[in-house]
Amino acid sequence: MLVVAAVLAALAITLAWPAPLALASAAWPARAPALALALWQAIALAGGLAMIGSLLAFGASASGSLLAGLEDLLPHLVDGPIPEHYGVFEIAALTLAAGLAVHLALNLALTAVSAERERRRQHQLIDLLSEPLPGQPGTRVLAHPVPLAYCVPGLRTATVLTDGLIGALEDDELAAVVAHERTHLEQLHHLVLLSFRAWHSALPWFPIANRAERAVSTLTEMLADDGARRTTGAEPLRRAAERLGADAEPFAYADAGGVRPDPDLLEARLRRLDEPIQPLPLVERVGIVATAVILVATPIVSMIAILR
Repeated sequence: MLVVAAVLAALAITLAWPAPLALASAAWPARAPALALALWQAIALAGGLAMIGSLLAFGASASGSLLAGLEDLLPHLVDGPIPEHYGVFEIAALTLAAGLAVHLALNLALTAVSAERERRRQHQLIDLLSEPLPGQPGTRVLAHPVPLAYCVPGLRTATVLTDGLIGALEDDELAAVVAHERTHLEQLHHLVLLSFRAWHSALPWFPIANRAERAVSTLTEMLADDGARRTTGAEPLRRAAERLGADAEPFAYADAGGVRPDPDLLEARLRRLDEPIQPLPLVERVGIVATAVILVATPIVSMIAILR
């Protein structure tokens, strides 16, 4: 049991610091943003499970298994006394594991509720202040001179453009921008970023949480570029991005919580659009997928093992 706790603790530490730093500074995610996004999700999920699992394994070591520990402790939580073979450290570990799990779950729920409220407010404002764009279902136009484009996700989605944006772009460039925003909606990028925003909210003092959220936001922009590239080609999107600059899309989407992408994102996007994307070799793609699966499976299998 203590060996399991030590292994999970080592995994949690690795996924909390060196692994995210290495992934954030790597060059290959620009060539395979979908795989990089999956790996970021695996790191976040496995890291949380490993932290909780290591504490559970250490706390349960006093009874030999987690179920046996619960059978020992639950009847005595109110009336006492705590069984003698449970020391202060084991009790503290179990308490911290339960508290951390509840904390992360509540932050995720609260972040989701807050995002849903913001989306509803955005839809109400859009209905009041915008007009449909002819020939583009689900696309609305705001009377505003500043060139902006963003999308509002949810059960009812909307792509929002301003008069200033429409006036600044050629028809093919405008089609590329719309395709970019619709890719955000079709690939449910708001749900991906929601989990990382919740992670950052739960651990605001944790610098890697902020870096992960920004990296994920950047990857969703690259994926949206790839969706537009498939629809209109790279050249119209490149011209639109170059003409409008980084401020044309204030956030990845309307409920992104005010987190802006990396300041160098526009330059990175233009580089990707200037040249054909060189896919990763099959061996590397398989290795990334296998790594993501192993990362998530390790704490899950370990926690199942400590149950009995």
